[in-house]
Amino acid sequence: MSFLEYAPAPESKAILNLRDSYGLFIDGEFVDGGGKSFHTISPADESPIAEIAGASDEDVDRAVAAARRAHDKVWSKMSGRDRGKYLFRIARLVQERARELAVAESLDNGKPIKESRDVDVPLVASWFFYYAGWADKLDYAGLGANPRSLGVAAQIIPWNFPLLMLAWKIAPALAAGNTVVLKPAETTPLTALIFAEILQQADLPAGVVNIITGAGSTGATLVRHPDVDKVAFTGSTGVGRDIAKAIAGTDKKVTLELGGKAANIVFDDAPIDQAVEGIVNGIFFNQGHVCCAGSRLLVQESIHDDVIDRLKQRLSTLRLGDPLDKNTDIGAINSAAQLARIRELTAVGEAEGAERWTADCAIPEKGFWFAPTIFTGVEASHRIARDEVFGPVLSVLTFRTPAEAIAKANNTPYGLSAGIWSDKGSRILAVADKLRAGVVWANTFNRFDPSSPFGGYKESGYGREGGRHGLTAYLKGASA
Repeated sequence: MSFLEYAPAPESKAILNLRDSYGLFIDGEFVDGGGKSFHTISPADESPIAEIAGASDEDVDRAVAAARRAHDKVWSKMSGRDRGKYLFRIARLVQERARELAVAESLDNGKPIKESRDVDVPLVASWFFYYAGWADKLDYAGLGANPRSLGVAAQIIPWNFPLLMLAWKIAPALAAGNTVVLKPAETTPLTALIFAEILQQADLPAGVVNIITGAGSTGATLVRHPDVDKVAFTGSTGVGRDIAKAIAGTDKKVTLELGGKAANIVFDDAPIDQAVEGIVNGIFFNQGHVCCAGSRLLVQESIHDDVIDRLKQRLSTLRLGDPLDKNTDIGAINSAAQLARIRELTAVGEAEGAERWTADCAIPEKGFWFAPTIFTGVEASHRIARDEVFGPVLSVLTFRTPAEAIAKANNTPYGLSAGIWSDKGSRILAVADKLRAGVVWANTFNRFDPSSPFGGYKESGYGREGGRHGLTAYLKGASA
């Protein structure tokens, strides 16, 4: 065995106690769905994992009705202190079942187990712990005394962080006294359904959280339901536009966290080795399936060649393969459809004249895979610099002055996140102040904390999740 070769270290699937089929979770119980069932598959080898029920329009009605009953009769009338106890209990159960949840997430989503184990699941528990602490302190949320819950929240989550996005949505909603109907992505419903078992373990009152599975049409029916008071969506900008149109003219509240094309700006005084690690984490974490991924690298011209050389060297050490192997850095692309889009946009990048470099990786025969790729010589007009690839693809542009860096960073219809790498704190603060991005990281990237709000500008959506801001999105003042 030579340097940087590792013996396989797979996490065992034996810890999972999966059912052959999962129904809808409505009113505290798993029930049959009236729609067409489907299989969720492992993107690493395309093998089926479990059969999943599809929800019909009648099932959506049942779920919303259950949530309404639970809100009006139980949850909104419960003291914040008691609601907080349930959230604490859920957080502890997530910790107790952390290994199981991590394996299920990597199996269903394709992300490396070390990311599910060390990032996703711990953050899920943190989110529930954080909002459990808020449940009896709503008077201090900034909406005056005795703020009230909105009612029934319709929540639709994406496939890139299935369990974490569930926590981002459900925890603040429950802390604020709302009830929930949640629809996970069609390709990654598994951990949401295991989470439903956790809710049963926690003895959460029936109907407080309902989980319905199905295709995009199920989500559309849920959004349009007349008895829904709040819509929260994370996903593509296109679907976000459709949701905004669907609720226009209603009194529904909405939070949209949509696409991104984040700029990661590296100045010539940056700690280069640290920056390279941040660049890798910014775009290749979770195979680039991250809305706030640093997919546009802006490097000061004088250090461009050095940064690219070091970056290529670093990428050559990344290991692509089995998501359940603890040595894996790059897992599987989530679906055949997403892989096709990545291939399409990288082909366009080459056709437009950018120079492509791809890490030398052995690609498994089965499953959906794409090796880490860098494009240099990219112009701001190129599609790979404008469109969200949502994969392990980095576009590199250069700049000479801070003003040019700011102009190029803001030259996008998106505005979700950005990164700045510099040894000068004054430069970081001055540049950050001029970036049109909801989150700006300084000398780091992709760091999340439940107490910090997250959200975007422009086509990256509106509203904030996390922190006090994420809580107030589920509350109205006593006079409202």
